[in-house]
Amino acid sequence: MTVPRVPGARLRHGRVSLALSFFVQGAVFALLVTRIPAIQERYGISDGLLPAFLAAVPVLAGAGSFVAEQVVKRLRAGRVLRCVQPVVCLALLAVGSVGSMAQAAVALGVFGLSVGALDASMNMLGVSLQRAYGRSIMLGFHAAYSLGGIAGASLAWAGAHWKLSLALLYGPVVAVLVPLALLVGRWFVDRDRQDPVAGGAGPAAAVAPVAMRVLLPLCLVMACAYIGDSTVSNWSAKYLQDVLGSSEQLATVPYNVYMVTTLLGRAVGDLGVRRFGAVAVVRTGAVVAAGGFAVVAAAPGAWAGMAGFTLLGFGLCVIVPQTFAAAGRYAGEQHGPGASDLAVARLNIFNYAGFLIGSPLVGALGDSWSYRGAMLVPMALVLVTLVYARSFGTPKARYGDRYERPRTADVG
Repeated sequence: MTVPRVPGARLRHGRVSLALSFFVQGAVFALLVTRIPAIQERYGISDGLLPAFLAAVPVLAGAGSFVAEQVVKRLRAGRVLRCVQPVVCLALLAVGSVGSMAQAAVALGVFGLSVGALDASMNMLGVSLQRAYGRSIMLGFHAAYSLGGIAGASLAWAGAHWKLSLALLYGPVVAVLVPLALLVGRWFVDRDRQDPVAGGAGPAAAVAPVAMRVLLPLCLVMACAYIGDSTVSNWSAKYLQDVLGSSEQLATVPYNVYMVTTLLGRAVGDLGVRRFGAVAVVRTGAVVAAGGFAVVAAAPGAWAGMAGFTLLGFGLCVIVPQTFAAAGRYAGEQHGPGASDLAVARLNIFNYAGFLIGSPLVGALGDSWSYRGAMLVPMALVLVTLVYARSFGTPKARYGDRYERPRTADVG
């Protein structure tokens, strides 16, 4: 006879499965962005055309996030995530395997659309589980993403070291990640999308809209944070190789270093939020990230540049997860769990707005002025977070009263 699992065990399984989903996405994204120079060389993409390729992905991802916002009004976020994550993995394989620039553009387009829906649905589930736990756990999911990024960047380094073709590098990885994504999707928990009247039979029918003006400060913080993040992911390899004179192999390291420090920062970040509050943690992160950009801009060589990317990882790592958590928390408290999902999807669009602005901006400033000078622009923008840091505040009474707090014996 099968013994039914208690709700706490179900939440724990949902937490682990979602963390694995974040891990898969971190690995896939790192394998794409750290091999941009190889993709450029394989398909003969000129330096002038490269920013357009890089910009197209976040534009389409923003569209994918908007579609996810509409879809989750009718379907659970977990179902969306189960459908799109394998598509993202297969699109990565196509980017490295097709035979022409036009086909690569189509593959990148599919990657962008599906990754937008994936990012939105992953963070919806993360905010929902944090609400169920009643304490900060969102940074832990993003730590899993960073761990995946480390694995992906390490594989990219190995591919560059042994001069593997993109197809030979991506093929075995995708063959492992697609089954893993399908397997963990069986245990996703859409706790906050359950209809309390129907006893969890389906998503709630009516969702009150969240005013955009209320979310605007968090949207601006998200965009500025991702301008900084996109600068690292899209330009760190090229910056180290072209500006600081590193080898192609060494040029894959900064993103790996960045992901290591984001992992370390996020691994302890939830404890920091519980101890000092989200406002203090976010303010500290903004100052550290700005210092990292300053070091990168002034670096005399590759190793000094990597020291700057180290600081960047420690600083930026806390901002994005806390922005999602703050938006979902506010919308959920004011309008119910369904509104939390919609707010996360809407906020996620500004993730890609940051990528859309950051990649072409740094590239244009680097070509027309100086790549060193270009690094000062995301430095200034990330400091905008200090202006809106109070938006992350959570009065203790409101946080405690409105969250469902499972007993310690039920939830690990």
